Amino acid sequence: MAPRSGKTSGLAIPAILRAPGPVLLTSNKAANDAFTATADARAEVGTVWTLDPQQIAHAPREMWWDILADAHDLAGARRLAGHFVTASVDESSSGDFWSTAAANTLTALFLAAANDGRPITDVLAWLASPADRTPVDLLHDAGLDAVAAQLQGTVAGAVETRDGIYETARQYASCLLDPEIAAWVTPPHRSERIAQFRPEAFATSRDTLFLLSKDGGGSASAIIAAAADAVMRAAVIQAERDGGRLDAPLLAILDEAANVCKIQDLPDLYSHLGSRGVIPVTILQSYRQGVRVWGEAGMDALWSASTVKLIGSGIDDADFADKLSRLVGDHDVRTVSVSTSESGKSTSVSMRQERVLPADAIRALPKGSALLLATGIRPALLDLKPWYKEPDAARHGAASAKATAAITERALSKTLGRDHFGPAA
Repeated sequence: MAPRSGKTSGLAIPAILRAPGPVLLTSNKAANDAFTATADARAEVGTVWTLDPQQIAHAPREMWWDILADAHDLAGARRLAGHFVTASVDESSSGDFWSTAAANTLTALFLAAANDGRPITDVLAWLASPADRTPVDLLHDAGLDAVAAQLQGTVAGAVETRDGIYETARQYASCLLDPEIAAWVTPPHRSERIAQFRPEAFATSRDTLFLLSKDGGGSASAIIAAAADAVMRAAVIQAERDGGRLDAPLLAILDEAANVCKIQDLPDLYSHLGSRGVIPVTILQSYRQGVRVWGEAGMDALWSASTVKLIGSGIDDADFADKLSRLVGDHDVRTVSVSTSESGKSTSVSMRQERVLPADAIRALPKGSALLLATGIRPALLDLKPWYKEPDAARHGAASAKATAAITERALSKTLGRDHFGPAA
């Protein structure tokens, strides 16, 4: 669906309010959005965790998450490095020399930091000083000699190549240079009473995790993608322990997925998440937006693995609209023709096929409606029911207004603090 077509009000918010188990939401908005409309309702059933490193909702830091918790082995460190790479580059350039080499370097550094119990901010110091042998020594101490040798080879290579690789890696991890962002994913000071978010415990709770980030360059979207990925993978592990499926399913609404939650192998995860009781809902503004992140093959795989597809208003991609029209199918149209000759009039009836829903009709879908393509049933046109038309809309609306006002108040308080006292500490 295009922007302002009812994605949040007609899909995300109703799903969150009805979810029987844990809920994860990614977004680049807070005020007058899913965050404010659902936070109070979800707080009634479980703990609400808010990871807001770029202060979208100006939320106080009341939680921290160990971003290196799953980076103690090579696979986990590689996945974490992949999130930082994917957040910075499109699919078309993700496999070039510099991005691949930078990803390998980040993998080695994350692995070294995790195995020695160091915070991820130490990785920034190592990136700033390629000649520092500390990460190589730590990898040897952890018995990861092959990774240590690869990192040493990068450091000892041609200076121009080494500096190019390290500079690329520094750009990928640049969001961590902001201490206010890094604080959300590093252990707090002993004097700070801040709860640690644990994905494995979240999977069996009725808690809610809001993951908020700006999009564009320098954003914390790599952290958001890593957190969402960690939660879904922890849920899969818990499902396997429970006999194959979570008792109460985990709802993962990946709003603005192509901007703030670029999980590179999401199309592959789609093929088995549902069978484990993890329900992903990926919300995109267009099909081409997904192609930009996952490529043609990846987006086709994600599309094919989705058992329910909703297409709303604002589809301006002619090829995609024609593809949808063909999926909806044709129907027989009865045509009557009359001809006149010297012997009189004759009438003939013929049948011809027409598209049930032509491409131009798909493009002209009104806001609040959607085309449904679901496995095993014929296509259907739906009228979406936004949350503010539900019986308890008044209660949720009041809570949303109160939460939005609180965000505004926090934002003004910070602004006034900077104006009167200089930069905030």
